[in-house]
Amino acid sequence: MRVPALIMAGGKSKRIGLAIEKPLLPFLGKPLIEWVVEAVKSSKKVSEVYIVTSENAPETEKKCLKDGLKVIRTDGKGYHDDLKQAILKAKLQCPVLTIPADLPAVTGKCLDKVVTAYEDCGKDALAVFVPIKAREALKLSVSSTDEHKGVWYAVSGVNIINGAKIQEEGKIDTSAIITEEVEVLLNINTLKDLAIAEKIMRESKKK
Repeated sequence: MRVPALIMAGGKSKRIGLAIEKPLLPFLGKPLIEWVVEAVKSSKKVSEVYIVTSENAPETEKKCLKDGLKVIRTDGKGYHDDLKQAILKAKLQCPVLTIPADLPAVTGKCLDKVVTAYEDCGKDALAVFVPIKAREALKLSVSSTDEHKGVWYAVSGVNIINGAKIQEEGKIDTSAIITEEVEVLLNINTLKDLAIAEKIMRESKKK
């Protein structure tokens, strides 16, 4: 099974508090979004890649077009609205992998495991969650959370959803991966997150 991937890069980047768009923030020498694009392109389970942008991220869109990437412009009304709009615009009536543009440690192998888990779960959606304590232990921010089986988790932003079900009313039946793996743990929401993640990545490369 191979699936299309949407890299979500159209947010307002309010929590960063800088003029630069978050996907373009330098991380160990290159923009955050480049780390994610490289990971997605190295995945054996991804068939094609789209960058989802909005009027909130004009420089990100410009860079991606210059790099020859496929771009889907949405209205920038919020993550879920943008996701639904992007799936409809690209006519993706199939399982779709979504990844945020601020997950620099993610790898192709990690994404392959997520797609395989989706294949095995038999449901229309799969979400990757991180224990809140795992982020707090590293002094990383906890901004987006969601509930699964009565427990609240930090949202990694890595998900798979059946595009054919995106317009249906009600909650989609969802499976989940709960993990503390660094590939999905280092979601960048603030400048402090950025500094901590860079330190962790530097140290891991020394090993």
